[in-house]
Amino acid sequence: MTIRAKLYAAMVMTVLGPVVTIGVAFAAFSSLSDRFDEVVARSDRQALALEIKFAVTDVNGWQTAYGYDDGRSRPQFERSAQNVRRLLATAQRQLTEPRERAILARLRSSFDAFMRLDVVAYRALQDGREARVRQIFLGPEIRNFEAMASAAGQLAAEEARRNAEVERKFDQRLSDAKKTLVVVGLGAGVLIILLLLTASDIARLALERHAEREP
Repeated sequence: MTIRAKLYAAMVMTVLGPVVTIGVAFAAFSSLSDRFDEVVARSDRQALALEIKFAVTDVNGWQTAYGYDDGRSRPQFERSAQNVRRLLATAQRQLTEPRERAILARLRSSFDAFMRLDVVAYRALQDGREARVRQIFLGPEIRNFEAMASAAGQLAAEEARRNAEVERKFDQRLSDAKKTLVVVGLGAGVLIILLLLTASDIARLALERHAEREP
């Protein structure tokens, strides 16, 4: 191979090596970034599901409280119920997959039944019919709460499962990215060695040509 050909080869390796290395690294980290965004989104959904689960328990607790303190805790109950409505509205916007939708539908249905019966119970409390209030709270309203709590628990479990799956995929992608970078790094190292050998070969040929031309 002529010196010119070797020079061209060296130039190609000099340009091609960094381009390939940067391209592979960019692709690996771009894919990793997408997975990380998915992990963050899933974590947010899991946090929302857990917040709903807590809110459902909270609203039931405040309902029981106002039933036994002659309505003094009613404002706290109303704030708690409003919080459940807010969380369910947020979940309706963010949780759009079919299984999530099905669980949310059951949760909303049981919450609506809970609130409809609460109107009856509160009216009875205002009329001084404490026995009727206790009958509602310890009977059908308990069943409504259990239905809410069951749906909220299923939603939290579903989001936890999905979050764990996404985290597992992210860990796998991270491992793959590390392996890719190691391979690319080794390839870059080999390319540098070849470049040095080519440069040495070019220098040797140049010296030989120079020596041949001397008298």
